[in-house]
Amino acid sequence: MRVVNSLVERCFAVIELLANDASAMRLGEIAERLDLQKSAAHRMLTLLCDMGWVEQDAVTGFYKLTLRLAIVGQRFLSATSLTDVCQPALEELASESAELVRMAVVQGETLTWISQVQGAQNGLKYQPEQVAKVRLATTANGRAYLSTLAPTKAVRIALRDSGDGRESQPPSVSVEDFLKELKLSRDRGWALSNEEAEPGVVAIAAPIKLPGEKTVGTVSVAGPSSRLTQDRHEAIAGSVMSTAEKLGELWPLREKHNNSRGLSPSRQNV
Repeated sequence: MRVVNSLVERCFAVIELLANDASAMRLGEIAERLDLQKSAAHRMLTLLCDMGWVEQDAVTGFYKLTLRLAIVGQRFLSATSLTDVCQPALEELASESAELVRMAVVQGETLTWISQVQGAQNGLKYQPEQVAKVRLATTANGRAYLSTLAPTKAVRIALRDSGDGRESQPPSVSVEDFLKELKLSRDRGWALSNEEAEPGVVAIAAPIKLPGEKTVGTVSVAGPSSRLTQDRHEAIAGSVMSTAEKLGELWPLREKHNNSRGLSPSRQNV
């Protein structure tokens, strides 16, 4: 039984790696990133190609995901009705801030982007890289989420996230300073990323909580540092927190929405 579990775990590890980078990768790099023998990685990739989740470029031999994962994800997201319920609140915040608004949901001990609305109509527009997972230690959304956790758990998750092959927490940031930043975010109710996740980009985020203080997601406003200057931070943060509170109230409504469509409870979980 353990062999089967190992095979499943490795297949999902390959899928998550290719999804994070969203680009074609060579066999050797995949094996190195996942700490696998090349032969084992090749078996995983061959299996996933046969199943239609991965494809191999005929010229370069590099591997990348097919659109099957995206299609399945969109079907699931649509079935939850989460974006349908929350979209008006996100659009309102985007219009008010005139910047990019994004929402992420908690999945296990990670955050996943699920929705965004561009509020900037003119001038420079912030268009982030299209990735699924949220970097936790350096992004405003990640810090907003981590600030709701116990300090030791937050550090553990942040360190694990930093070690998955992606750039995350800057090496110059000590654990002590990181914890101070999380405490500040927790005390004021919002988190800030001032060009730490991306040069020239400022983001402000707040956690989305259900009654009982359960954190289910985050919402943020992000834009060029030339517009999101320090004198705007408090006002933007107020709007973000207000939207987060509204989203927390709307979140349970998706179940009622699904019930009205005749969906079974088993299809309502995120």
